[in-house]
Amino acid sequence: MGVGQRLGVAALMTAGAVLLSSAGVTLSAGAAAAQTSASPATPASSAVATVTAGAAPFVAPGRTLRLGAKGATVRTLQTRLAELGYAPGRIDGRYGGATLAAVWAFQKVNGLSPTSTVARRTWDALEAPLAPKVLVPNGKPTRVEVNLAKQVMVLYVGGVVRLVSHTSSGSGISYCETATWEGRAQRFCGDARTPTGDYKTTWRRDGWHKSYLGQLYNPIFFNGGIAFHGALSVPLAPASHGCVRLPMHVAEVLPGLLGAGVPVHVRGRFVR
Repeated sequence: MGVGQRLGVAALMTAGAVLLSSAGVTLSAGAAAAQTSASPATPASSAVATVTAGAAPFVAPGRTLRLGAKGATVRTLQTRLAELGYAPGRIDGRYGGATLAAVWAFQKVNGLSPTSTVARRTWDALEAPLAPKVLVPNGKPTRVEVNLAKQVMVLYVGGVVRLVSHTSSGSGISYCETATWEGRAQRFCGDARTPTGDYKTTWRRDGWHKSYLGQLYNPIFFNGGIAFHGALSVPLAPASHGCVRLPMHVAEVLPGLLGAGVPVHVRGRFVR
């Protein structure tokens, strides 16, 4: 898709999108993943910013940013990512792990190799972003789509992209592990897959939940023992036993956005 086509997509933005800050994560409450930007950088102390129809297009500052950077340009990056439905953490002008996860998700959706460096190609994409690929065109307006090929999760609410997150799904590597479960040492074996298919969210737990294969933060189950959950490690390659790992700051707010009985569609295959 060329720049003209990207801008055509951007022209279809949802007006009046509002950025909400919850538990230190800034999320887009009504923005489609391809839309024009609006305001200058949001101050770190501000919890709310708005995007209105007819706002000036986003103009990238162009400065190369690396992990650990601080300042107004980082704040501009964070604000733009949040406007597009990504979750950069607090808009505080600090390029840390939460913002890195959002950068990775954005780069993957826009066909860029994920990297911690935000340079010309990423800034260009932020000026004319692509929407996440729709995996289920006739899906319910409120649903979750997991793209295993790109390792991203997209939450749609009312037909609009609400959240796009970097993920790490099942590694596909066979395992056999011994763990203490139900008071005794037991051997558990499997192939660490995240199966494709159509599911629905079911039960959940708040905080850390101990499973026989490890600790899951705020898990939301959708396929038997497979869940969305926060993890301290969410690498670029699939690495879980089968669950869909999320950055901790995303897992903190997801339970408030994703109810029970919501369709979950898992598609694709990751190629190493």
